[in-house]
Amino acid sequence: MFFSDPWHKKRHHKRRLIQADFVRLLATRIASGGTLHCATDWQPYAQQMLAVLSAEPQLVNTADGFAPRPDYRPLTKFENRGLKLGHSVWDLVFRKI
Repeated sequence: MFFSDPWHKKRHHKRRLIQADFVRLLATRIASGGTLHCATDWQPYAQQMLAVLSAEPQLVNTADGFAPRPDYRPLTKFENRGLKLGHSVWDLVFRKI
């Protein structure tokens, strides 16, 4: 899930894609050894995603916190523009056990 809408306003956080119920459902659909990779350029959303993904017992983080950007993840036009403006990007790569 690359750069899903972070829904900045607190009252809209319920619309964020990465939430416990959805992650639980995803974990049941991912094959053992498969990965769930998320990326965002919004730090508060990155921290929420880290908390939600870490709380799912079927998933294990492949990094100590946030992962470096893997070579296989495409660099989007949106991301490239943000990087040129000095924005950071946070990747999370979790593996199904």
